[in-house]
Amino acid sequence: MADVAKLAGVSGQTVSRVVNGHDRVTAETRDRVETAMERLGYRANIAARALATGRFGTIGVVMFKLSAVGNIRIVESVVAGAQARGYSVSLAVVEDPTEQNVRAAVRGLTDRAVDGVIVIEARILDTPHLKLPEEVPVVIVDSRSAHEHPTFGMDEAAGARAAVGHLIDLGHATVHHVAGLPDSNPAERRRAAWQRALKRSKRVVPESAVGDWSPESGYAAGRQLLTDASVTAVFVANDQMAVGVLRAADELGRRVPDDLSVVGFDDLDFTPYLTPPLTTVRQDLGAVGRRSLEHLIAQIESSQAAPVTRDTVRFVRPELVVRASTAAPER
Repeated sequence: MADVAKLAGVSGQTVSRVVNGHDRVTAETRDRVETAMERLGYRANIAARALATGRFGTIGVVMFKLSAVGNIRIVESVVAGAQARGYSVSLAVVEDPTEQNVRAAVRGLTDRAVDGVIVIEARILDTPHLKLPEEVPVVIVDSRSAHEHPTFGMDEAAGARAAVGHLIDLGHATVHHVAGLPDSNPAERRRAAWQRALKRSKRVVPESAVGDWSPESGYAAGRQLLTDASVTAVFVANDQMAVGVLRAADELGRRVPDDLSVVGFDDLDFTPYLTPPLTTVRQDLGAVGRRSLEHLIAQIESSQAAPVTRDTVRFVRPELVVRASTAAPER
């Protein structure tokens, strides 16, 4: 570091500020220091920095099922936000959330010296007797309220209520539902909110169809539901299954939205370009990731842990995006 400072014509403290990403350095000075670092082949000694600061500059993320669209959106926002704050991210994916596997994933992160942990998709936390690390701050990303750590989540129940309310307000007698996997917490929250919304509106609650989040399963559910001409409105638990329902409707001669209305959930990139464009519930999962990360970093960089209120989730509210796949039923 002294060699870099000499070559760049600055103090050792200025070099330290550049290395640690502080903003109290002019662009010109930063360029000189970075040029000197490159010429000398300087690399920061992470171990020495950790000894000096008590931090490693790394955040651990534990998640279930990397392929899930919602999880990917959250991880992307966490990684981008962490990099902007000078942190790297170490990721552990638990495809099979047994107690042994979850313990191994958490221990693997703490052994790699992380400053804090974000746990995404709390199916992982259903593991009996699971103990999360106590030596570092932990933030949970989930939409339930049974955790003893700070928790952030999307208000999925509000999204489902908005979808059902929209269809009821259009004049549909009831709303059918294509649910996600039975062991999925998001699927259960959306299904339960759909059921409650119909009961509050004093509407018949039909039996829900079940899919596995894929377009294929939505297609199969649509073929099952839409042979009944009395079905005029369907709330689908995600956009990918909604694509399958739209395909089934087309094959069965059900015109959308003239005699069938369809609402999805997620607002994926392709939904405005379907035929017809899909009405859906938009989830700002990036905001969930950013807020979780901000809270975790605040705990890491503070001498005192942030207060935690048990059974409280800091919710981000979704938004119903109305497009051309919903309309009043034909009389």
